[in-house]
Amino acid sequence: MTRLALLRHGHTQWNRAGRIQGRSDIPLDEEACAELAGTRLPAPWDGADVWSSPLLRASETARLVAGREPQTKDALTEMNWGDWEGLRGVDLIADPDSGYRHIEDWSWDFRPPNGESPAEVWTRLKPWLNALTGDTVAVCHIGIMRVILARAWGWNFDGPAPFKIKRNRLYIVDMQTLTPLPEPIRLIKPEAPK
Repeated sequence: MTRLALLRHGHTQWNRAGRIQGRSDIPLDEEACAELAGTRLPAPWDGADVWSSPLLRASETARLVAGREPQTKDALTEMNWGDWEGLRGVDLIADPDSGYRHIEDWSWDFRPPNGESPAEVWTRLKPWLNALTGDTVAVCHIGIMRVILARAWGWNFDGPAPFKIKRNRLYIVDMQTLTPLPEPIRLIKPEAPK
């Protein structure tokens, strides 16, 4: 059985400001680094292959929680948000001419101006996903996680998602059957040495 555990990167200054990061290479902020340094992958995931997006916020998260250097893959890079990168979602939704929509109203073909649709993200992920041969942790981005989990849950970006992506949790998908575990698994906080 090949299982994939998806982990969202820690917070950045842009996350906290509500700015769309997309492919912008924003590092973790100091608070996220301190929080993640106190966590680890739970067993058996601590022995799994560790991959990450090449973007700093993901690779830094992977190093902190795995305690080792991750392999990186361009396919795990965040969805391209095109002209909306750096802008705030609340400002875009307030502008009726922006074309911005809440995720429940997207569809697989929704595309930001000069950006990438969920269907295009799935197409670039498939070769990497199909090549997995053992349990794997992928430290990546909410857009990547949404696409993989949408496929696993059979959700078509129409109405509320059947999952909620939170930080510091592993979202597990059985890659043989493309079925999700119903509940995520939390990162652990190892006990301090006595």
